[in-house]
Amino acid sequence: MKTMHVAMYYSNDDVRIEEMPIPEINDDEMLVKVKACGICGSDVMEWYRIKKAPRVLGHEMTGDVVKTGKNVKKYSVGDRVFVSHHVPCNTCRYCLLGHHTLCKTLHSTNFYPGGFAEYLRVPSINVDRGVFLLPSEMTYDEGVFIEPLACVIRGIRTVGFTPGCSVLIIGSGVSGLLYIKLVKALGCGSVFSTDINNYRLSMAKKMGADAAIHASENVPDIIKKHNDGNLADLVVVCTGAVSAAKQAFESVQPGGAVLLFAPTQPGISIPLPLFDLWNKQVKIVSTYAGAPVDIELAIRLIKSKQVMVKDLITHRFPLKDAAEGFKLVADAGKSLKVILYP
Repeated sequence: MKTMHVAMYYSNDDVRIEEMPIPEINDDEMLVKVKACGICGSDVMEWYRIKKAPRVLGHEMTGDVVKTGKNVKKYSVGDRVFVSHHVPCNTCRYCLLGHHTLCKTLHSTNFYPGGFAEYLRVPSINVDRGVFLLPSEMTYDEGVFIEPLACVIRGIRTVGFTPGCSVLIIGSGVSGLLYIKLVKALGCGSVFSTDINNYRLSMAKKMGADAAIHASENVPDIIKKHNDGNLADLVVVCTGAVSAAKQAFESVQPGGAVLLFAPTQPGISIPLPLFDLWNKQVKIVSTYAGAPVDIELAIRLIKSKQVMVKDLITHRFPLKDAAEGFKLVADAGKSLKVILYP
C-alpha cells in the first residue's frame, strides 16, 4: 500500500507530519496531487477546529489531476485544478433561492483527507460541480486565493455593494485586505481599514486603503474627517472581536449596511443599539463561504489581474514545516497568507 505525508491537526500548537494511505478512488472520482495549499484563518480558529481533531485541514488548494475514474469525462490526467471542498446540491429551497451556502449538502461535503496532504480524493459530487480548471495565466500560488476571494465576493453580493459608496473594513487580515482590493476594483469611493496590529495597518495602506486606523482610536470621527463629514456607507466586520461589532454600528452611515463576515465563538451575545439602528435604517447581513458562481468570478478577477493577490503571500513552507506555518497564522503577527507545499 502506497502512503503519503499529511499535516495532522491536533491543536494550533500540535500539528504533526504523519503517514496515511494514498486514497483509492472509484469510477466517479479523481485523485489530485496537491501543489499548494494556503492556511486559512479559520484553520487556526481553535474553538471551531479542535472539536473535530485530529484531522487533516486545508481547503485553499491547487493541484494536478493524476488519476481519474473511468466515468469521469470532464477532466483528464495533467489538468491543473482548484477543487472546492464544499459544494451545493443545487436543488433544495436554499439553492433555488440563491442561498447556496445555507444548503445542507454544502455543509456536509468535503474532499479527503484535506489540502494539507500530498494527495486528495475528489468525491463524485465535487467532480461534478466543485472542480475548476486553472487558467494558464494563473500560478498555483495565485490559485490558493480562489476560495478566500470567492467568500469575499459572496459577502459583497449579499450586502448589495454599490459603486461609489464609502467602505470601512474592520480587521485587516487576509480577508480584510481582499475586501479592500475587491471594493476598489468594483469602483468604491473611499475605503478605510482598522486593526490593532500595526503591521496589518501598514499592509492595508499598501493595498489601497485611504486611511488605516488603529482600532483604539475614535474611528467614526476619523472617517468623517476623511469622508466629507459622513460615516461609512458599508462596514464589513472581518474579525470575531465583540468590540468590532460595536465599532461597526457606530461607524455606519444612515441608510448604510453592516456585513458580519467573521464569526464570534458560539454563545456570545452583544447588546444592539436597536433604536439607533432602526432610526438610521441600517441593514445588517451576514455571510458564509462561497458558491460556484462566486468561485467562477474569483477566477476571472485573479486571471485578469483586476484583483492582485501575490502581494498577500508572506511565507512559504514545505509540508514538513506545517507546524511553523500554523504558529505564524495563529499568532497573527507579521504574516498574511502562509502557503504550504505538500
